[in-house]
Amino acid sequence: MLLHCFLQLIPLFFFIGGGTVMSLMYLARLGLRNPDVCWDRKNNPEPWNKMAPTDQYKFYAVNIDYSKLKKQGPDF
Repeated sequence: MLLHCFLQLIPLFFFIGGGTVMSLMYLARLGLRNPDVCWDRKNNPEPWNKMAPTDQYKFYAVNIDYSKLKKQGPDF
């Protein structure tokens, strides 16, 4: 009944809710896919050392083809 009186607030709630959902999804992606975040220190204390040079962890890569990259440093 309240939204029926204020129809102009429906787009506001829609866009605020959509922005909140997208920001929470991005934060979840950062926490789960970024090699700088370590959730399990016992089994994988340094997750950044287990990344292959062909693994893409950035959200958007402009002109980089990760399948053609080669490792430049030594194995640890």
